[in-house]
Amino acid sequence: MRGQAPGGSVSAHLGDQPLVLDSQGRFFAAFDRDAAPVAALQARLADGTTIESPVSIQPRAWNIERVNLARNQGGPSEEFMRRRRPELAQINAARAVNANSDGWQQDFIWPVKGRISGRFGSQRIYAGVPGSYHSGIDIATGENGTAYVAPADGVVVLATQSAFSLEGYLLIIDHGMGLNSAFLHNSSLAVKQGDVVRQGQHIGNIGSTGSATGPHLHWSLKWQDTRLDPLLFTGPMG
Repeated sequence: MRGQAPGGSVSAHLGDQPLVLDSQGRFFAAFDRDAAPVAALQARLADGTTIESPVSIQPRAWNIERVNLARNQGGPSEEFMRRRRPELAQINAARAVNANSDGWQQDFIWPVKGRISGRFGSQRIYAGVPGSYHSGIDIATGENGTAYVAPADGVVVLATQSAFSLEGYLLIIDHGMGLNSAFLHNSSLAVKQGDVVRQGQHIGNIGSTGSATGPHLHWSLKWQDTRLDPLLFTGPMG
């Protein structure tokens, strides 16, 4: 949600999550896939007065596949984790940047059009034990190297120079207010860390690097630690 805090607000929260207010009192806030059905927006005024507004959250039906087999409980090897830990450190550092951008205010566009081969929120349950749900949306164009564009303005906070173990060549763009986009499995990147990008600008090319079975763009959105469905930002693909 994009909102406006009451005039004179000095701070605001969504439940226990602090919100950033811009110079005009505007904010961005969002809910996780498995959020509770009711939350509260709270604003505190300069005189100490607190204003609270309840928010109802409409649940969605997710694509759940139940598998009557136990999931392999073997964790990642230490050899893999030696490579993975520095990658995770770079990802976490990029998402902590909080760049100055107004991209969060824009109506997002599709970075590329193609077949939706993986939907946000899809999940397998192995013998009653839930696996991780799909954290983004996969767009397959059928061709390696297809160009894609920035869905909104932002600042490049990570553009890997080598392929990560899972994400391959990874690009993260900060849209401001704690909202960022990640683009995985690239064949090449057209921007570098620190670049300011504009909506519709060519930023990368689709590939199958990292853990991917074929060329596609995995696009995920996060606000703070909350994963979001890109479809809520773009609407159906036209």
